[in-house]
Amino acid sequence: MSIKIYNTITRKKEVFTPLQPGKVSMYVCGPTVYNYIHIGNARPAIVFDTVRRYLEYKGYEVDYVLNFTDVDDKIIKVAKELGKEVPEIADQFISAYLEDVGALGVKTATHNPRVTEAMDDIIAFIQALIEKGYAYEADGDVYFKPREFTGYGKLSHQSIDELHSGARIQVGEKKTDPLDFALWKQAKEGEISWDSPWGKGRPGWHIECSAMVKKYLGETIDIHAGGQDLAFPHHENEIAQSEALTGKTFANYWMHNGYININNEKMSKSLGNYLLARDLINKYDPQVIRFFMLSVHYRHPINFTEELLESAENSLDRIKTAYFNLEHRKTSSLDLVDHKEEWLEKLATWRDQFEAEMDDDFHTANAISVLFEVAREANVYVQMKQTCSQVIEDFQDTIRSLLNILGIELKIETDLLDEEIEKLIEERNEARKNRDFGRADEIRDMLKAKNIILEDTPQGVRWKRG
Repeated sequence: MSIKIYNTITRKKEVFTPLQPGKVSMYVCGPTVYNYIHIGNARPAIVFDTVRRYLEYKGYEVDYVLNFTDVDDKIIKVAKELGKEVPEIADQFISAYLEDVGALGVKTATHNPRVTEAMDDIIAFIQALIEKGYAYEADGDVYFKPREFTGYGKLSHQSIDELHSGARIQVGEKKTDPLDFALWKQAKEGEISWDSPWGKGRPGWHIECSAMVKKYLGETIDIHAGGQDLAFPHHENEIAQSEALTGKTFANYWMHNGYININNEKMSKSLGNYLLARDLINKYDPQVIRFFMLSVHYRHPINFTEELLESAENSLDRIKTAYFNLEHRKTSSLDLVDHKEEWLEKLATWRDQFEAEMDDDFHTANAISVLFEVAREANVYVQMKQTCSQVIEDFQDTIRSLLNILGIELKIETDLLDEEIEKLIEERNEARKNRDFGRADEIRDMLKAKNIILEDTPQGVRWKRG
């Protein structure tokens, strides 16, 4: 079955056909590095890492580029406030970003270009746009003219007149049309700057990605991705700049992930609901955070609450428990043949179903539902009087490999700390009190698989290591 991607520019699902057979060029807009990332930044990192992982699982070689905007008004402001240089601030938060997304299971990109390392390419790009008549210089600033580009508005599906009605010329701007946007900004006194044909300055935001895409991936790429908030104006302007320069399609597929709300409200510092990714990572298992992010289709908004995250933790535990139950049953499995083929066929069908969901615009939520079915049937299987060792192995391999596609590594913990055991026993007691005997049995079985033996006595539950 072919992979289908919802393409923002056409507003429909399209069969994915890469430019080169077996290879995928993919560019994801990275952060402006002036602070630690919040969970809204973490979502595209996780989502598009999962897209990459699935493409690689399907046999593609993925050239994955994620950039860092390491010079910007916000970075300059933070540097001034802290009495530090811009590169020092950028280095600090690039390291923090890589640490945070690494904890969330995000693979290292093929390239992580920085704006400051692509300055010659950016300047050459701007110069070529001026020569082609798409841009002009005004007292040290350079602006792009969207009206000169026929397709402006095709990503956001807005006409040039609709866009013009909301555009304004800000105080200090020297552009001739409210729609024009900056390619190069003249340096202010004391600011970090670079020499250019138009004087000292630094690039505008949009031109940076266009130049880095061209440098690292070429004039036309397969997939360009980022958060929904980047579709306009950032990605719209990237298309205009790049296609004006080359006369070629900039990206064949545009992917955008939905927003994150906090307790059904938009996340913002003013509302006091602004959550940093590293604060969550310090409080919860990063794999649970990743699992939570993938429990909703990437194009849909996702609502974050502590309760929903805890629910995701319990859901992931159920899948892991099924795996541990299988591990425990290994020792008593036989080389049976009577029901082996039936179960192996079932497992093959579930793997096909998982792939079918992922092929359908990377529908991780539905793919996780397939994983739940596998886990549920695994728990049924281990209760059988006789089990087949090959079926057990195939069950485990299926759970492990499907979780790996989602970027979740399944580790068998041989040792639990005493306080972890006590916490699980407390959770089991609460489950039994609430008559949730299924969850209570899962916890018992999980502890048993880790050689923790529970004894129910009149004085309460006692435990010992087996």
